[in-house]
Amino acid sequence: MAKRDYYEILGAGRDVDADSLKKAYRNVAMRDHPDRNPDDPAAEDRFKEASEAYAVLSDPDKRAAYDRFGHGGVSGGAPGGGFQDFGDLGGFTDVFEDLFGDLFGGRRSGGRRRGRGQRGADLRYNLEIDLSDVISGLEPQIKIPKMRACERCGGSGAPPGTSPEICGACRGGGQVFLQQGFFRVSRPCDVCFGSGELLRERCEGCRGQGRTEGQQTINVRIPPGVDDGTRLRLSGEGEAGISGGPPGDLYVVIGIKPHPLFRREGGNFHCEVPITMVQASLGAEIEAPTLEGRVKLKIPAGTQSGKVLRLRGKGVPTLRSSARGDQMLHIFVETPTRLSSRQREILESFAEETGSTVSPQHKGFLDKIRELFD
Repeated sequence: MAKRDYYEILGAGRDVDADSLKKAYRNVAMRDHPDRNPDDPAAEDRFKEASEAYAVLSDPDKRAAYDRFGHGGVSGGAPGGGFQDFGDLGGFTDVFEDLFGDLFGGRRSGGRRRGRGQRGADLRYNLEIDLSDVISGLEPQIKIPKMRACERCGGSGAPPGTSPEICGACRGGGQVFLQQGFFRVSRPCDVCFGSGELLRERCEGCRGQGRTEGQQTINVRIPPGVDDGTRLRLSGEGEAGISGGPPGDLYVVIGIKPHPLFRREGGNFHCEVPITMVQASLGAEIEAPTLEGRVKLKIPAGTQSGKVLRLRGKGVPTLRSSARGDQMLHIFVETPTRLSSRQREILESFAEETGSTVSPQHKGFLDKIRELFD
């Protein structure tokens, strides 16, 4: 039997936006949910059909593949495909629970909760590094104060040698249900407070919380080429969960210290290099700084202030690549100050000797002024 069109199943047009799609699925799922149609054996098939349609159309990539290739685009039968049919209702549990929450309790009555504890908090650590570290990367050790899993009970909250008991009031589900007409409404169990388990005795080390205050030393790998504000996620390195819940994550946020000589712009480093009037006029070979040491740099004769010289491959490394940017050297010519009498005489003689013949840009500037105002 051919599959029905996903948009037709949900009663939505092909230009439907995400919010309207969610609303359409909610209406169909509420209408055909098996708990609301106990005497209609076909209701579960319709509900599964609607859930499959929403699972595809709510995912931008899968929706694009479906719009282009139809059902074959989301079942491995066309380029870009690979989405597989879930086959049974259980595959759509997460989608349905995200939309309906406690409306139907999120699970069938008597079902066991997947985990009784609460997830630990995410943590943030601000790490400052030097600009030179951007070139080579580094792997520093950082110390994180955080709530850690209790070593005495292993995070269970129960004394060693014991384990939590299943709550008899909710049979481990963590919720109790109230039937109101067609709707079955759930609320957290008053006995276990939604955990699905009971502690008859509590661990003395953590008082039943499953975690204690502590500090952990962690090695953090900073790859070459990171930028200021880069955020690195260390999964599971956040605070331990409550009562055996999963740990949170640690986010290391990179800050790059200002450098006295260099600044970074995209993939390049920039710095200003002063030279004397004589070096600019006659040309010279000078030592120029880089973040990896000094290099020889040839200054061409007649170099003007503002000229930019490039050192290829001395810039910022590219993430996940061996390529590097360049270093840009911005030349500026220093004007002599505090001249001695002899130096002043030499410069005056030089000016009288050369006139404007050695300063073509200056002569051209004066000519343009005359054209404008004479």
